[in-house]
Amino acid sequence: MGSLEVVQETSSIFDQIKARMKASQDCQKSYADKRRRPIEFNVGDNVMIKVSSWKGIICFRKKGKLSPRKCLADDTSHVPLIDIEVDERLNYIKQPVKIVDRKDKQLRQKVIPLVKVIWKHRKGSDATWESEEEMRKYYPQLFM
Repeated sequence: MGSLEVVQETSSIFDQIKARMKASQDCQKSYADKRRRPIEFNVGDNVMIKVSSWKGIICFRKKGKLSPRKCLADDTSHVPLIDIEVDERLNYIKQPVKIVDRKDKQLRQKVIPLVKVIWKHRKGSDATWESEEEMRKYYPQLFM
């Protein structure tokens, strides 16, 4: 088999892969479009949006899109605008207050130590479990 034939065969396989990926994406898009519904808001409606934080903040690792959600007004979830700290790039600054608990997460071959952290501007029920290694790296003052 010559080099030209190998290139042509590889190219045809590559085209088949592209076509199958396109078909799969089209199928997923049509499925999502069937379930998509327009959401409209009026002036004065209370809404809650889900945002993912910027790189470098430990406690919000999951990625998400701006997702509009209608909700009932809840005074306990309100954070006064004065208490929100942002850096020069308008990223939300979060500071850990203290570590309240520890546990080990058992994986197949490995044990990961976790710490439960209470963050500034959060209620005690909103404490998050974080990797002890990362917390020691970024916030060593919590372990003194």
